[in-house]
Amino acid sequence: MAVQTFPYSSFLRGPSQVLPSLTDADVILERRDEENLVLTRVERFEAVATGLRIAARSLAILARRHRDLAEEALAEELPWLSWLPAEERLTCVRELLSDLVAGADTGLLTPFARNLASWRSTAEAWSDPRLARELQGPFNGDGPVIDRPGEDAA
Repeated sequence: MAVQTFPYSSFLRGPSQVLPSLTDADVILERRDEENLVLTRVERFEAVATGLRIAARSLAILARRHRDLAEEALAEELPWLSWLPAEERLTCVRELLSDLVAGADTGLLTPFARNLASWRSTAEAWSDPRLARELQGPFNGDGPVIDRPGEDAA
């Protein structure tokens, strides 16, 4: 899909200079101190949402009927899954599929994106054998005593 980028100020000064770009592309409005905004035509938005909903539900059906095949499909798309232990991999696949289906149905994909980032970080930790061993414990006590924020050290 084509995307064109404009400074947000250009849109504010003259929307008629930006809006014609929506005929052939989505528009990203770059803002200095805030998240960028995306403008798209409703037809493209609805097409993406419908396609995502169908794909997510289809993948969830596949996962219920052929869990190994669904895991294989996700592992091909998310190669870092191979760094997770087998039991963690299954939990990851289930959670991601569940979040994806819920997100596709509601249009709220932020929980899916957060969970995806979290699982990727977990996989990256598992990829380092030393770090993975350290994070599994054992842990002695509660750790070092630290001062409360804002208190002067004695």
